[in-house]
This record gives sequence, structure tokens and C-alpha cells, in this order.
Amino acid sequence: MTVREDTVSTDPWGRVDDDGTVYVRTAEGERAVGSWQAGDPAEALAYYRRKFEELATQVELLEQRVRGTDLPPAQAEASILKLREAVATANAVGDLDSLQRRLTGLSELVAKRREELKAARELQRAAAREVKERIVAEAERIAEHTTHWKSGGERLRQLVEEWKAAERVDRATEAALWKRLSAARTAFAKRRKAYFAGLDQQREAIRQEKERIVAEAEALADSTDWSGTAAAYRELMRRWKAAGRASREVEEELWARFKAAQDRFFQARAAVYAERDAELRENAAAKEQLLAEAEKLLPVTDARAARQHFRSILERWEAIGPVPRDVRDRLEGGLRRVDDALRKAEEAEWKRTNPEARARAQATVEQLRRSIEQLEQRLAKAQAAGNAKEAKEAEEALAARRSWLVEAERTLAEFSGGSV
Repeated sequence: MTVREDTVSTDPWGRVDDDGTVYVRTAEGERAVGSWQAGDPAEALAYYRRKFEELATQVELLEQRVRGTDLPPAQAEASILKLREAVATANAVGDLDSLQRRLTGLSELVAKRREELKAARELQRAAAREVKERIVAEAERIAEHTTHWKSGGERLRQLVEEWKAAERVDRATEAALWKRLSAARTAFAKRRKAYFAGLDQQREAIRQEKERIVAEAEALADSTDWSGTAAAYRELMRRWKAAGRASREVEEELWARFKAAQDRFFQARAAVYAERDAELRENAAAKEQLLAEAEKLLPVTDARAARQHFRSILERWEAIGPVPRDVRDRLEGGLRRVDDALRKAEEAEWKRTNPEARARAQATVEQLRRSIEQLEQRLAKAQAAGNAKEAKEAEEALAARRSWLVEAERTLAEFSGGSV
């Protein structure tokens, strides 16, 4: 009995009574934790102290996990609660109250961490809400304003991916923002569909207009009214450009037909003009020879013979026909200079032989009048055929002959006493 009392008195947290019951001391009083019948009470206390040490080790390990890792608060709180129950009902001898206080401290730490995590989550949610509101706002701007359909659609797809990658916010806000984002995508799709539907109608109207233009161009392709048809093609080209663009396939097909018709006409015209130009060059060469022949009459030694020879040259000159514009003035001017020299010589001769000079003047006037009559017929024929170039050449030749006629008639009038 003396041994038991000494043993109990050596451990402040427990004792073994006379019947072998083992007690632990807590702030709430003693509590039986077991019975020891097989040996020394010291062995009993040692056994139950080891039970306490196991609990203390579990508390220490939990403290390390809570303080040294990112153990989720809910899991930490569950572990603390489990240990609290274990300590409260532990069949162990030791400072169980200190274990409860340590667990209480852990609970307070976990509660603080829970609040910190809550605050961090709120910050994250606020940031996520800001990100998603920005995403939605941009999507709504695209849906309302953009007309760059390809890039706009691609950007909306990117915004959806950004939405998925962003942190989630509270359910109500998430649902409301997603509804706005979906509405923006739908609105954009409707605007794009309406635009392309209108574009299809517009392109169809353009196609019809260009079909008409092409039909007119093809109808003119074999025309020989070179001047009038060229002007018509210029007008068709103006209408083509003003009509706008159809779809690429239609545009390419119609343009190929339009260009083929236009090329056929202008190639035919070029061939005719080339042939005509060759003919005009031949005329110019012939008139070059006549001019050289006329210039050999200078200086005039026999006005009557020279005039007769000049009339022969003039008849052949008129019979040759038109020449290219770039040499016409030079040739006509050269012939006029010879005629002027002859007239001066005739005036000098007239002073000696009035009747003969008058006859020569009369012949020149008649020759020029016949030439003018022929040119007037040529002009009328060109105008009737719609040949603007031929008509212009005839008009220019007429102007030259009429100026010569004025001079010839003036000379003749001088022989006739003022009347022709």
C-alpha cells in the first residue's frame, strides 16, 4: 500500500487506486481511464503515459501540417475535431488539458486562415468579375458596332476562350454575365447574317446590271462604226465601273466576256486603221513626188506653161486622196507656196498679156471649184457613213481649197473688172 501511494504521488496527472483503477486528472476533475491488475502501479502509469504521448505526437504532427503546409481549412478543422474527441475520451495519463489548449490554438489559426482565404477568394472573384465584365463589354461593343465580320467573329471566339480561362465568380454574377456574352454573340451573328443577306441582294442586282452591259458589248463587237462604237464602249466601261462588284466568280466570268467583246471590236478597228494608215502613207509618198515635181517649176520662167503644168499636178494631187495628219500641213503648205509663186509670176505676166492671164485665172478658179465640189461630196459621204475621221480630213482639205479659191477669184476679179 505504501508503494502505491508513493507511485501516485510521483505523477501529477494520474493515479492508480487500491483496486487497480487508473485515473487521469483534468481541469474538470478525475476520470477513470482504465484498470491495471497485473503488476506494479508504476507500470500502469507508464503504459497510460505512453498513450498520452501518442496523442501528443498526433497533435504535434497536426500542428506541423497546419502551420507548415497549405492544408485546406475544412480538412484541418475536421482533423482538429477528431483529435479533440480523441483527447476528450482518451484512455491516457498526461496533461490532456494542454493538448486541448493546443488544439484550440490550432482552431483559432485555422479560423484566421479561413478568413484570409475567404478574403483572397473575394479578391480573386473581384478580379475575375472585372475580367469577365471587360470581356462582356468588349463583346457587346463588337456586336453593336463592328462591320469587320471576319476579325470580329474571331475576336468573339477568343473572348469565349478568355472567359473559360478566367476564374469563376459567384453563381448569380457568372450567370448574368454569361447571359450578356451569349446575347452579344447572338446579336453579332444576326447582324452579320443580315449584312450578307443584303450583300447577296446587292450583288445580284450588280450581276443583272453587268449582264446587261455585257450583252450590249457583245452586240457591238462586230460594228464597223468605228468612232460611234468606240464612244459606246467608253460609256459601257463607265457603267461597268459605276455598277460595283458582284461575287468574285461572277465578276471574273462577266469581265472575261466584256473584255472579249471589246477586244474583238478594237482589234478589228485597229486592222482597218492599219490598212488605212498604210494607204494614207502611200498617198503621202505620191504627193511627196508631186510636190517635188511642182517645186521644179520654180523659179517661174514661163508662167503660162508653169500654170498648165501646175493644174496637171493639182488634178493628180486631188485624185490621190487624203494623207496622214502629221504630214498633211507640210504637203499642202508646200503646194500653196508653189501656187503663190505661180500667181505672182502670172500677175507679172498679166501686165503684158491680160486676156491670157484672165483665161488662166478663170481655169484655176474652175479647177478649184471642181475640187471643192468633189471634196464636198466626199464630206457628205463620210458624214452619212458616220466616219468622223474621214469627215474631218475632208473639211480640212475643203478649208484649204476654199482659201485658194478666194485668192484665185480675187485675181480673176481683177482681170474682170471686179466681178467673177
